[in-house]
Amino acid sequence: MELTLTHKDILQALRTKMQLAGIDVYVIPSGDFHGSEYLSDHFRCMRFVSGFTGSAGTLVITPEEAWLWTDGRYFIQAERQIAGSGFGLMRMAQAGVPTVEEYLKDTVKDGQTLGFDGRVVTARLVESWEKALEGKNAKLAAGRDLAGEIWAEREPQDFHDAFILEEKYTGESAADKIARVRAEMKKAGADLYFLTSLDDIAWLLNIRGADLPHTPVVFGFLEITAEKCIFYCRPDVLNGEVKLYLQAQGVTLAAYDLFWSAVPAKSRGKHVLYDPAKTAYRVKADLAPDAVKIEAVNPTTLMKCVKNKTEQESMREAHRKDGIAMVKWLYWLYNQADLESLSEIDVSDYLEQCRRDAGAFDLSFDTIAAMGPNAAMMHYKATPESHAMLKREGFLLVDSGGQYKDGSTDITRTMALGPVTEEQKRHYTAVLKSMLRLGAARFLKGCTYYFLDILARGPVWDLGIDYRCGTGHGIGFVLNVHEGPNGFRWSKPATMDGLVTLEAGMVTTDEPGVYIEGSHGIRIENELLCVEDEENEYGRFMRFEHLTLCPIDLAALIPEELSPEERRALNAYHAMVYERLQDGLTAEEAAWLRKVTQPV
Repeated sequence: MELTLTHKDILQALRTKMQLAGIDVYVIPSGDFHGSEYLSDHFRCMRFVSGFTGSAGTLVITPEEAWLWTDGRYFIQAERQIAGSGFGLMRMAQAGVPTVEEYLKDTVKDGQTLGFDGRVVTARLVESWEKALEGKNAKLAAGRDLAGEIWAEREPQDFHDAFILEEKYTGESAADKIARVRAEMKKAGADLYFLTSLDDIAWLLNIRGADLPHTPVVFGFLEITAEKCIFYCRPDVLNGEVKLYLQAQGVTLAAYDLFWSAVPAKSRGKHVLYDPAKTAYRVKADLAPDAVKIEAVNPTTLMKCVKNKTEQESMREAHRKDGIAMVKWLYWLYNQADLESLSEIDVSDYLEQCRRDAGAFDLSFDTIAAMGPNAAMMHYKATPESHAMLKREGFLLVDSGGQYKDGSTDITRTMALGPVTEEQKRHYTAVLKSMLRLGAARFLKGCTYYFLDILARGPVWDLGIDYRCGTGHGIGFVLNVHEGPNGFRWSKPATMDGLVTLEAGMVTTDEPGVYIEGSHGIRIENELLCVEDEENEYGRFMRFEHLTLCPIDLAALIPEELSPEERRALNAYHAMVYERLQDGLTAEEAAWLRKVTQPV
């Protein structure tokens, strides 16, 4: 961050830039050239301008007003971080709060200009802005990165080496995956496909890297035709083994920066496939005038969300390793004689070491270790300057995960470190019931995630409480910890994501919660693998397999509030945890695990 400029100074400098450029309203989203959720420091313009560090948000700036839109995961955090910045907070999906599109419709006047950097905004998002501005004769100015022009000490865009993810983990060669993509292109009538999302590219090419924090991807773009597959990257930073591998898979390397000029040149007279929800607006805008646009969900997105048998077995092994790491950490935590000498950072650091000892090459996201009221912020992050010490009362919530060559993990456990209130017990019990109900679901093939969300949310809604986020999200295979299109959510879906049919091989988190500002936060999270159950005269039934292996703290549970089915599900889960993890533990750790997984 700049040391010489306050956020108010930056906001004023932006407004001056806007005036000189003839821009009336300027939008800064959270994004990079590839539509990534988690960003490298180079692309964190939203943080630079406003101070907000969350992974989802949009800034809108006019000569008179400045607003940050973000979702319920970040309300508390955002309010604190933007205080004094000159920005107000728009709490998304709350009564009386306009969407960005509604605000633009009311704010942009006839003939005015809306500005943004077209490289970091998706084509789909700009479509929604254009629709909001219909009839206003408004102009779009998509060629200026005004925040970057002010950001004198901006970090460079770093490029790192990559590694091959062997077929013993992936179950399919890159060449075979590319052939499948070409078959989908042919079905769609496309002879050129631009693929720009980093997780799709890494999955397709069977390579992983370190260009985003905790997300093992490689900066690059792909151009695919019937004859060629060109990877626009930084060949100079790739090792010889990766280069030879890609060549053997039929992939040609080109310089990263050449992609932008390749779009208009290569698209002349072509039928071009791209995903507007994951492709930068500039790609769409720069297509040759005679190019025929074919907009569809990336074929790779739909392929990679269904894990093949090899990937499923790999993920089971990753979760076994992760479960061992978690049990070792929990054993250490519960046996601390001087617990109150530990900070949130201390427990995070020790958990990271346990994961690395278990074989993780990275975390899958920054660990959230939140004591007491800090846990009410869903994406809280302890820092050396601002953190809490542990206490022998209330809850400690820890949301964490690792990147293994076998797979990515994401798990949350909430532990009662001492006495808790009766209200906190009711909340904890409701969250556990919610997680168990969804995990035990049995449903007919063809059911969507949208329709199953109520199974988890019901026990929390029974208390008159809600959690302002989805119940769960898809997770990538040694990739993004948040992956679409699968995910549990109850609200009416704005896109096809919420109506995705559950398919065998999809992996989705199950993480209901309760968040009470100023008091506590509770979340229990497992990863669920969708598997086939049985087929009979009524159709094919599906169910979930718990991939996550870790005991659930029962100190705050009210056992008599569990139904017989929930009790059986909990006991069966704990029996499985002990059976699968005991051999990777010391005798003392195994004895402790047996004790905490006894039937309720």
